Amino acid sequence: MTTINADSDDQVYEEMSRRGAAPLWRHLGNLFLDEPKSAAVPHLWKYPELRELALHFAGRLSIEEAQRRVIMLVNPGLQDPPATVNTLFAGLQVLMPGEQAPAHRHTANAFRFIIEGSGVYTTVDGERVHMNPGDLLLTAGWQWHDHHHEGDDVTIWLDGLDYPLVNMLECGFFELFPDGVQAPTEPDDISTRQMIHGRLNPVWMNGRPAAGRPIGNYPWAETEKALASVADNADGSAHDGVIFEYANPWTGGAVLPTISCRIQRLRPGFAGKPRQQTASFISHVVRGEGTVTVDGRDYDWGRNDVFAVPGWHEYSLSNASASQDAVIFSYSNEPALRALGLYREQLG
Repeated sequence: MTTINADSDDQVYEEMSRRGAAPLWRHLGNLFLDEPKSAAVPHLWKYPELRELALHFAGRLSIEEAQRRVIMLVNPGLQDPPATVNTLFAGLQVLMPGEQAPAHRHTANAFRFIIEGSGVYTTVDGERVHMNPGDLLLTAGWQWHDHHHEGDDVTIWLDGLDYPLVNMLECGFFELFPDGVQAPTEPDDISTRQMIHGRLNPVWMNGRPAAGRPIGNYPWAETEKALASVADNADGSAHDGVIFEYANPWTGGAVLPTISCRIQRLRPGFAGKPRQQTASFISHVVRGEGTVTVDGRDYDWGRNDVFAVPGWHEYSLSNASASQDAVIFSYSNEPALRALGLYREQLG
């Protein structure tokens, strides 16, 4: 047994550090907080400014050089490594006519929400899934995917991934497809055509694992139909307006294990009640104008803008227009928090 020879506690603390140890009593205030304090901050990105950057590099940087030509939406509080909120990423990807983004796969879950353009498809594990504005396309973790543009217009979509969480957990893998491009092995859009009907699920697919990607594309035509079907007859939420969650038809839960995707309509004059939640979320404005108020500060958004609200910041949504709806697509890390028993909310 050794004896510490020191004239003061300070010397003992230095010796403790040399031995790879530390006194908990000196760190309690930083390790166990009274409430969550995110390194991320609320932030708003204006689409016209981002689009200008995307088009600049579309003319200067080939798809072969970039592999994925993406403008990252980096939170001012999460610069290194870059992320949009603590466990989620948002970026704008641009693909020009005739371009083909090579196939790869990664353990991070991903989706695409199409903003503009047509004539593009992504091949996911052999299924060609076509893209149109407002569509939500899924790429679950470790699925091969590449993108092809056979149309005539610039195409831009919102990329959402959980790579900040995957990397934080040190579980990230990445691999390039050996041949660069996948050959289709399934009928085009077959997952959507089989599963998008809501209450009619194909019996012959019973027993498939629930953690995969049962639907490749949630088409905007179906989403808009759901919003229109309730019109002004549904009360909706006092906090979120008329809001629907994109669902995994096998489980009824979130579309991806770590990411929940939702679409909401704020009626003219809507003034949402405030709330706090441990989940962080990122929103893309499909149409309309309005305001998100976070901790008393107003962020005014318009069509195609993106805004982020980190967890446990008090926020509320409003649409001051007297005649125009606002429609917002959002995604959050709520499923991951619920799975870990860490989701909590406080409603105003």
